[in-house]
Amino acid sequence: QVRLVESGGGLVQAGGSLRLSCAASGRTFSSDVAAWFRQAPGKKRDFVAAIWWSGTNAAYADSVKGRFTISSDNAKNTVYLQMNNLNAEDTAVYYCAAGPFIRSSALEYAAWGQGTQVTVSS
Repeated sequence: QVRLVESGGGLVQAGGSLRLSCAASGRTFSSDVAAWFRQAPGKKRDFVAAIWWSGTNAAYADSVKGRFTISSDNAKNTVYLQMNNLNAEDTAVYYCAAGPFIRSSALEYAAWGQGTQVTVSS
């Protein structure tokens, strides 16, 4: 069973940057993809970005394209989400997830981290 631990969340002013990290252990073939989702209060969990652990083929939600970058360090079993030009609408709990394919539905991912809070002040 893969275990995921997120870190790097915090409070940042609008226009600022943060980098989230997701450290994985116990990876198997069923967790070849790492993804980031986010959930704001009272809203559903939304797809942000996903990448193969090999570093090939990333996908992004339209709302973060050009501002967020997902990357992976296979040797460290860690996936990163670099978030630039943040705005208030990016405020949410950010979750790391693992699954077999790049998909935008949270239902396609079986393993989840505990989440890390990102708050953007305007």
